[in-house]
Formats: sequence, structure tokens, C-alpha cells
Amino acid sequence: MNKIGVLTSGGDAPGMNAAIRAIVRSGISHGLEVYGIYNGYEGLVAGNIQKLERGNVSDIIIRGGTILGSARLPEFKNDNVQELAVKNLNAHGIEALVVIGGDGSYRGAMALTERGINCIGIPGTIDNDIAMSDFTIGFDTALQTIIENVDKLRDTSSSHHRCSVVEVMGNHCGDLALFAAITCGAELVITPETGFIEEDVINRLKEIESIKKKRHAIVIISEKITDVELLAVKISKNTGFSGRSTVLGHIQRGGSPSANDRMLATRMGDFAVQLLINGHGGECIGIKQNEIMSMDIEEALRYPRVNRRDLFELHERLV
Repeated sequence: MNKIGVLTSGGDAPGMNAAIRAIVRSGISHGLEVYGIYNGYEGLVAGNIQKLERGNVSDIIIRGGTILGSARLPEFKNDNVQELAVKNLNAHGIEALVVIGGDGSYRGAMALTERGINCIGIPGTIDNDIAMSDFTIGFDTALQTIIENVDKLRDTSSSHHRCSVVEVMGNHCGDLALFAAITCGAELVITPETGFIEEDVINRLKEIESIKKKRHAIVIISEKITDVELLAVKISKNTGFSGRSTVLGHIQRGGSPSANDRMLATRMGDFAVQLLINGHGGECIGIKQNEIMSMDIEEALRYPRVNRRDLFELHERLV
């Protein structure tokens, strides 16, 4: 093998650049030519491919986002689109590919592997929703961003007898909300795993105010569960708290990656190159108990989601 490629796909995540840097420099150190595919699978189909040298990835380890750009391409599931992607890779002599992204990106990587292009997936998603890995690239940085913002909201909430309802990302996986609730000392956490019953939330806040004598409250909720602005209005009408809603939105995707994300991305990027050199394909990388490992993508997509019951119970004990 002489040439490999790298692309980032789906939502961007802090640490993607650190992974790109590791792939490029590790690949060159092993005598490979490394090519960047710009704007994900869309760029692959369009032939937006350029060779990368060591200097192209200088200083990007500290930058959020992805220098390669990212895009979603639902049409990539079509045979003719995949065939065009393979044709473009063959035209550049690229024999293998590293795909950085989430589960949708993995399916594209699996399809290319079946067409003769060995692909390795790296989990780049702030939601931490790749179950076979304890953590995904970007999760730690996004969590830190949430913590910083919730801490500031708590300062003003405590001054005005308020209940701040904070919506965070993670519509299919509640890890961001749960970890943030524990580390910020939030009074309530609502995720896809907990479910949502509005009456229970109101009653819980009444209890927090009347029995626990709290002058303020923080509710952290995963996105797409309910209208947080409307919930805040109902909290104002039905409790002694003045409800306020805050949607953190895409601010959670930005910022310089944390030390943990830089380290995780670097280790995974280097490991991806090692796998390709050894002829592996159709696998994705994860971290389990601080050990970098890999698993067949098809198996990884079926991997059962981690049960966070112990952490939910921990949160409840500490409220």
C-alpha cells in the first residue's frame, strides 16, 4: 500500500483536526502518501482530493472544527454514487481510507470496504453515541463548554430565584445532559433515557423549592424532547421559580479541543494508520478502559448502548 486518504463526515467535533494531523504524519512516517478528501463523501464524489504534506497539518491540533470540511450526503447509499467515489479514489491511486465521523459515516465506510477500498472509522461526534467506545472525539470538549455556560447561568439564577432550563445536544443519546447535570450539580436531568412527563417536572421543582428550600434550580434537558421555552413559561406559572430557557445549540461544537480530546484523537489517528498498513478494513476504532481497540463496523453498529443507570442514580442521590 502506497496511498491512503482521510475524510471527515457528518457534524464536526473538536478534535477532528488532531486526528487528521495524526493520520497524515503517522502515514508519512510509514512511507505513505496521504490525501485529504474535502467536504466528506460529497467531496469524494466530486473528486475534491488533494495530497497533504506534514506542513499542511502544522498547528491544527489546537483548532476546533475540521480543516477538511464536512457535509452530509444521503445519496451515498446509492450504488452509482458509491461507484463514482471508488472511481475517484482509484484515479488518485488511493487504496485505503480513514473516515472520521458518526454511525452514518461508518455505513459509508462499510460500503466502500465492500467495494475494495479498505476503510477504518474513527468516532468523531460530540454526542458520545458510538456505543462500542467509552468516549468519542469531541465529547469531552463539548461537555466542558456546557459546564462553563451552566456555571454562569447558575450565578444569575441564584440571584433572581430562577429555574434555568438548559437544552444541550444529544437527541438520541443523553450522555452530554447526564454528565453535565452531575458535574454542574443540576437539580433535574431529562434525556431520551429518562423520558419526559411535564407534570412530574413541575412537581419535582415544587418539592425542591418547598422541602429542600432551594432558591434556584437548573434543569438540563437533551434536545428534541420538548419546547424548552414553553416549559420555562409553565415553570413560572406553576412554581415559585421564574423560569428561563437557554438553548446552547452549536456553540457546543466549537472551540479548541480539550487535552483529553487531543490525546484521544491522536491515539486513534495513529492506530487507524497501523490497521490499514496491516491490511484491515471495515473496522472502527474505540477506546475501552483506556485501551485503543477496533471492531468490525457491522458489529459496532449493533453494539448495545451503555446503561447509565448507575450515573442517573448517583445524580438523584446528590440533588
